[in-house]
This record gives sequence, structure tokens and C-alpha cells, in this order.
Amino acid sequence: MQSATSNFTEITDGYRQLIEAKLDTYSQFDDDCPAVLRDAIRHSLLAPGKRLRPLLTLMAADACGSKVEPALPAACAVEMVHAYSLIHDDLPAMDDDDLRRGIPTCHKVYGEGNAILAGDALLARAFEIIAIDTTPPETAHKCLGLLAQAAGASALVGGQVDDLAAEQQDSWGLNELERIHRRKTGAMLEVSLVLGGVVANANESQIDSLRHYGRNLGLAFQVVDDLLDFEGDESQLGKRTGKDADRGKLTYPGLLGVEASQQRAAELIEQANTAAWTFGERAEPLLTLAKFVLERKR
Repeated sequence: MQSATSNFTEITDGYRQLIEAKLDTYSQFDDDCPAVLRDAIRHSLLAPGKRLRPLLTLMAADACGSKVEPALPAACAVEMVHAYSLIHDDLPAMDDDDLRRGIPTCHKVYGEGNAILAGDALLARAFEIIAIDTTPPETAHKCLGLLAQAAGASALVGGQVDDLAAEQQDSWGLNELERIHRRKTGAMLEVSLVLGGVVANANESQIDSLRHYGRNLGLAFQVVDDLLDFEGDESQLGKRTGKDADRGKLTYPGLLGVEASQQRAAELIEQANTAAWTFGERAEPLLTLAKFVLERKR
């Protein structure tokens, strides 16, 4: 029987080649960009990774009956926002991580100041490429608003603030945990799908299905992430494990235990798949990705 990882790789290989080539192009800058800044950006953006968010953008466009190439700027933009958030998350003032994707984190190589600025530049570049390369202008305008909202104070950034506040908060429970991760993790996964649908000129029913799929996938991803930090293999993950418990962070296994957390992830993936099935045969990549998220080891 083919593993979830090998099937995921087979299904997504073509998408990934498009994404990697475009990310390489988009992270080239003119001579006014200092070399150290360019290198710091490329160190984090082009590091080996799952490319989950841009894959979702292209898969969503495909599921809605569009070619994927018009969605590439939006796909690369969400990966840039994700990379910026990881650079900042890894800083000593945040999660204080030395490794990311099996290589030293940006601030360990280039210093904290340059790492912060690399994240800032990636955030700006994300909006620049949508504004310039997404057509027609009305679609670019809508995509810019959606991505800004998902990356902003009531979503990604707000979720991160509450995640920091949750450390050592013994009174917080499952509702608070899922509220954090609907914003910190889920908002960017959800908008990745919606952007693909918008570029594909999807109808409201299709957009709703993409949102429902993304919302459940995002929470499932975080449950599995917490489980991997709790009991995963550091050599496979490419980052330090056990750090959430060390910092007293609010996590699914910490609240529910391992078995109940695994069951919660499976339930969320089942709900995501129900939404994906509305796309019929075009749902296969989304279903494969959902299985990979549930069974991933890194």
C-alpha cells in the first residue's frame, strides 16, 4: 500500500516544481537590495519545506476548474507571508528556535536585526507580487484584501499574541486553544485556498467549500503539529522537539492527551474531506493532501 507521503509527493510534484521556480524568481532583487538581506530572505524562503500553503492555492484553483498558472503569484505570496512569520516566530523574543527545516534559523545565521528585516521584506514582497502579477486588477484587489486580513491583527498576528500569552495560563482550555489556532495557523491555510478560488473566478458555493475545508484542515494541522512536538522524531522534523512543554505552552496533547488528540485530528480531517468532495473528481489532490496532514511525521 502506498504511504500518504509518497502519494502526496506523486500528486504534488508538478505543482511544487512550478512553485519552487517562481519563488526563486521572486526572491531575486536589484542592486539596491543589500546582499545580506537578499541572502537572509532566500535562506528562509527557499529552505526545503512542504510548501503546503502554495500547494493549497494551486489545488484550489484546479478544483474550481482553472489552470493553476494564474494562481502562482498568490501561491508564492502566501508562502512569503508564511516564511516571514516563521522567521519572526523563531526569534529569541518569540519561540527562540535554533533550527527550522533542518537548517539554522535565520537569526542564527544573519543576526536578529537582519532576520527581522528579512521578515519585513518578505511581507512587503508578498503584496507587491499580487498587486503586479495577478490579473485582472479587480481580482488582485480582492486577493490583497483577503491576504492582508488573514495576516493581520485579528488573525495570524493576533493568534500569535494569544499563543504567547497562553504560556503558563493554567485556566485556559480547549476553546481558547482552538481560538488561537483558528487564527495563528488556520487563517493562512484557509486564505491560501480562497485565493486560489478567487483567481479561478469560483462561485460562492465553491468558496464556502474551500473555506470549510481549510478551516478544518488548519486545526487538524495544528493538532498533528502539537503531537509531533510532544512525541515526534527530532531528526525527521528538522527542529527541536519538546519545546512547547518546556515553555508551558497550551497544546492539544497537554489538554486532551495523545489518544484524544489523535481522534480530534481524524475528526477534523473527515470534516475537511466532506467539504472537498463537493468538487467531485477534482477533489483528489485536496483529499491526498488532507491524508498527508493527518499522517505526516515532519
